[in-house]
Amino acid sequence: MERLVVEGWAPEYGASVEPIDDLAPSEGSVDVTIEGRAWAPIPGADDGVAAIAFVDGVRRVDARLVLDDPGRGPIPGICGSYGVGAVLWDRTVPRSEIVDARVERLAVLTRGRSVPIPPAGLGLTYRTESVPDDDPGSLIEHLHGQMRLGEAALAERLAGDGVFVVADGPLYEPASALEQIGYVKSHRVSYLPGEHGAIVAELAPGERTPLFTITGYRRYSWYVCLARPAGGHSWSGIVRCEAPAGLALDRVATLADRTAAVLPLVGSQPHIDPRAPQNLVPIAALERDLRHRLGDPGLVLRSLRSAVQEAAA
Repeated sequence: MERLVVEGWAPEYGASVEPIDDLAPSEGSVDVTIEGRAWAPIPGADDGVAAIAFVDGVRRVDARLVLDDPGRGPIPGICGSYGVGAVLWDRTVPRSEIVDARVERLAVLTRGRSVPIPPAGLGLTYRTESVPDDDPGSLIEHLHGQMRLGEAALAERLAGDGVFVVADGPLYEPASALEQIGYVKSHRVSYLPGEHGAIVAELAPGERTPLFTITGYRRYSWYVCLARPAGGHSWSGIVRCEAPAGLALDRVATLADRTAAVLPLVGSQPHIDPRAPQNLVPIAALERDLRHRLGDPGLVLRSLRSAVQEAAA
């Protein structure tokens, strides 16, 4: 029976899921038989993994730039910053700490142009780069892409050290055959055919769907239920996880069972986080720390303006 529900996420974050009837169908065929199990909810299983790293990044446009070229016209650009890091959860203590946090700053122009930005106050130094096209939207895409590369590199290194990695967002391709998963909080594509998609709505907290793959999409996927918020819709508290295609199937099944058992333990609460429960507590803490490391946006903008004006004087 249809019913109207007010989305639990704060409006400024968009929606955790688009209306199901409006979801675009996934590209390629979906194989729902790869795990060889009946298509029904599967209880999670905690295998006692000792260390889990939650990897994420944040980005921000610090200033809009214009390179005034009398011959070609104004050339747009941005000064942007991004931060990448991880929360390492040592479950044997237990204890969590932020590790490997770093901030990078870029000055990017369109049309293949690059102009050095003079060092600003507050110790700000921007690396100059460029994008070849004229679309100002590509500036944000480039900044976001560099952040994603930083996240992927950190996730690969931690997973290579034997730590189980939960990377916020889809896995960056190509992903090595290491114990790392992508953690996708929102849903804009319908991956599962009718009766199989209906199983997602039946998941209880701590349960997952069987594994599935999508043609041309080099990774395994499954859905996990973190919680069932009061008054929520049928996909409230649902996340999608991904694992590299190079991992053995039985190993991926173990990771999927692990996520279903462990991730609900760190799901956020609505009175604390506007994206609860999908924005996990360690990821929310990491985002706050990284945004602090980016610096006060007003002070950063004033420092940039002063540095550019002094250099032009």
